[in-house]
Amino acid sequence: MTEMTRNQAKYHLGQVVRHRKHPFRGVIFDVDPQFDNTDEWYHAIPEEARPRKDQPFYHLLAENDESFYVAYVSEQNLVLDDSGEPVDHPDLGQIFGEFRNGHYPLQMELN
Repeated sequence: MTEMTRNQAKYHLGQVVRHRKHPFRGVIFDVDPQFDNTDEWYHAIPEEARPRKDQPFYHLLAENDESFYVAYVSEQNLVLDDSGEPVDHPDLGQIFGEFRNGHYPLQMELN
C-alpha cells in the first residue's frame, strides 16, 4: 500500500462531522494527509488518548453547547454527523455556501 493510498481522507470539505468521544461537531474546512501540528499540541493530549500521527487530520469550524472554535481532530476520532442539522459557527459564510443536503458547498476558490 502506498503512502498516498493509506492516508486518503475518509471525509471531505464541507461535511458535518462529530467527535467520537467529546460533545462537539463541526464542518471540515481543511485536511492534512497526516499530523501537521506542533509537538506541544500533540503531547498535551493524554498518552492513552493520543491518536496516531499517520492518518488524516481535519480542521473543523466546531461548536459545542457553550462556544464556537476551530478544532484539529484525527480521522479515528470523527464520525459523520447524520442529524441533518446545520452548524451555527459564525465563520461558515466566509468559506461555504448555504447548508444543503447535509453538507456545505464551497463558496471560494482553493489554491
